[in-house]
Amino acid sequence: MTNVVVKPSSWLTTGIRVEKVNNLNLFKFTKELGARMQELLDKKKADLLTPEEAAELEAIGELDMIFSYINAMIAAET
Repeated sequence: MTNVVVKPSSWLTTGIRVEKVNNLNLFKFTKELGARMQELLDKKKADLLTPEEAAELEAIGELDMIFSYINAMIAAET
C-alpha cells in the first residue's frame, strides 16, 4: 500500500486569500477550496473517500488549523 501525501503548501497560490475583517487582515480559504473541503467532508461522512481524497482532506484540515492559529495571533495583537 502506497501512502499518499498532499502538502498544504500546494494551495498557496490557488486556495488562500486575505480578507479584511474588523480592520484585521485574516487568512481565509478561497470559495473553491472551501467548497472542496465541504465536498470531501461529505464523502467522508458517507464513507466514500479514496486514499487520495483522505490525504487531500487531511492537508486542507492542517491548513485550516494553521490559519486559525495565525488569525488568532493577529487578533491578539490588537
